[in-house]
Amino acid sequence: MAVDTPRGLMVPVIRDAHLLSPAALALAVADAAAACRKGSIDPERLQGGTFTVSNLGAMGIEQFTPILNSPQVAILGVGAVTETAVPDGQGGQSGQGGLRWQPQINLSLTIDHQVVDGAPGARFLQAVAAGLADLDKTLALRGLSGSDA
Repeated sequence: MAVDTPRGLMVPVIRDAHLLSPAALALAVADAAAACRKGSIDPERLQGGTFTVSNLGAMGIEQFTPILNSPQVAILGVGAVTETAVPDGQGGQSGQGGLRWQPQINLSLTIDHQVVDGAPGARFLQAVAAGLADLDKTLALRGLSGSDA
């Protein structure tokens, strides 16, 4: 994860993040961010990362190109959630149909092509997008309800 601090950008590592529940991951992220901002982060927690998530969406940025923090392999940029008009699929006899508003989030993946080819990177991004598109199902498959997350 990337953390904006008064001393500049810091990138603490959340080890074994894939093993954490969403709630435990949120706590680990909050703890690491607080330690970075206070200047009390252990230097070991700033080393050994392989993948970063950068969320400029929290600042209202809808889309951006994240810059890879070498020697890491990839960085996922997360933009702001916006409401987008999409066809409602209710065309009826006229075939015209209407519009409905749907939340949309822009994701951007930067990868080191010396380590990962573009196609596996694209499939990873596709899987992330699919998991976010059906977040209730994604959480249910991990044994969580929406209220537990």
